[in-house]
Amino acid sequence: MNGMREVLVHADGSLLAEAVAARTITRLADALSASGQAHLVLTGGGIGTKVQAALAAAPARDAVDWTRVDFWWGDERFVPVGDPDRNETGARAALLDHISVDPARVHTINGPDGPDGDDVEAAAARYAAELAVASAGAVVAADGALVPAFDILMLGIGPEGHVASIFPESPAAYAGGQVVSVRNSPKPPPTRISLTFGAIQAAREVWILASGAEKAEAVARALAGEPEDKLPAAGARGTERTLFLLDEPAASAII
Repeated sequence: MNGMREVLVHADGSLLAEAVAARTITRLADALSASGQAHLVLTGGGIGTKVQAALAAAPARDAVDWTRVDFWWGDERFVPVGDPDRNETGARAALLDHISVDPARVHTINGPDGPDGDDVEAAAARYAAELAVASAGAVVAADGALVPAFDILMLGIGPEGHVASIFPESPAAYAGGQVVSVRNSPKPPPTRISLTFGAIQAAREVWILASGAEKAEAVARALAGEPEDKLPAAGARGTERTLFLLDEPAASAII
């Protein structure tokens, strides 16, 4: 596993979003050229949504055949479809509704209005099963479970260092397999579903996106290599590449 972390800094959040969008287009086009398909894991939050909007608006957007891209989420809030708290809701409005996608390749995480109802553990297991099916031809073991070898896995970072819905010293920080249900999240809404460290660390490239001075301390601590259970962002790394993509305020504690 590649332990190197690369840091790229842009002047502000808007320039960061545009740069990440351009990088995403290049990386996905390369993956499609090499294998005929690509796996992209989206993140929510302010900068994640900005990146998705920048992708939709990018002049080179159509260099990617989006119908051959599988879309995943690193985590999701366990709320109904269309709820503004859902990462899916923001992604559809910012990106997915503006490009040609194969609906079968948009792998959403079910909420309480899904086939498993209020059973968050069953919904998490359903997402894990979908990941395992999609791993055919790109099999990567994650604590004995199977996930696709994600070409790009984007993550935001919280001021306390959480990524996806893995919070410091929470049960999710110690979970095996590839998907974990989260209850009593310190950040609302309290019930969520998240990829585990095993699934995150199976990605070819992991990109940590951070915008704003409130993220600066967590970024610096992650780069310093704190234990991943204490600071989950420190455990976000890819098999081939790990990028911290920052704006200047988020990088202020390291520059």
